[in-house]
Amino acid sequence: MALPKFKEMTQDKTVIPDWAKYMRPEEFISYSVTYKGKIYYELFDEHVFHCGETGDIRYYVYDPVKHGKPSDKKYPVLMFFHGASNALMGIDCIMCCGAEQFASPEYQERMGGAYIVVPVANEKRNENGNIEGAWSNFDIPYHIPVKGIWDRVMNEYPDNAGSKIILGASSGGAFTWKLLEEYPDYFDGAMPIASGYIPDSAALDKIAESKTKILVAHGRHDEMADFEECVEPYLEKLRTMKNTELFLPEWVYNGDGGIASVFYGFEMGQHCMINWVQSDLRFDDGKAAEGFPYDGVTEWVKKV
Repeated sequence: MALPKFKEMTQDKTVIPDWAKYMRPEEFISYSVTYKGKIYYELFDEHVFHCGETGDIRYYVYDPVKHGKPSDKKYPVLMFFHGASNALMGIDCIMCCGAEQFASPEYQERMGGAYIVVPVANEKRNENGNIEGAWSNFDIPYHIPVKGIWDRVMNEYPDNAGSKIILGASSGGAFTWKLLEEYPDYFDGAMPIASGYIPDSAALDKIAESKTKILVAHGRHDEMADFEECVEPYLEKLRTMKNTELFLPEWVYNGDGGIASVFYGFEMGQHCMINWVQSDLRFDDGKAAEGFPYDGVTEWVKKV
């Protein structure tokens, strides 16, 4: 997959996206998130999981007890899976995958505390500029080390690690679905976001029989995982699945209420729903996203 070298480029905020023709007169385009990023990295500890099948997997962990939460309680464990090329951004992957703000004091308070885990895929850019080794490359058995990381985290914090929740966007969203296929009764909650992959009907039937509470999130103007191609063929099935909720907004927004645009050589603002998720699917005035069945992602985490 040919993706820009984001760390070497500056976002073009002058481009008017093609989808702008569908906007109402009172709507406006927003080119930036409103939360401050790259400020909570020091709260995460870095680890390595050794795996012969895939190579070593680096991962980061935020421990709520280490950072002040009571040691006599259980806390949900959130694992975030990044999109393609984000592994090449180093520690910035914590922000790009949507996890960073969930380690903030504000979000931790909303959730009542939570562990945050960020595994990093073994991505590389080949001589043609394409990304190899993304989570969505199912030829690589990434599910093996990721399950190993889960087992390690749950064993390392037996008195405090509670419900198991996976969230992933784009390539990470596809991998979220893959994990539900591989371990259909292991997770308590899952949020596949802007995924270009949804399992087939037989696999969805098995997933539907599990205990996992699923929240599918996908914007209708997604530029990279086209809604009509990637979601609509599965809508009837998804709507009938037990323990499954859908959040399929007309627009993906930033916190300032503007329709999100992200342009690095091509438009992907509506695909980058993970930015809105990292805003807790709220606006800066505190209002929750219309159509989302909870008062933010943090409330969903508490309800899982």
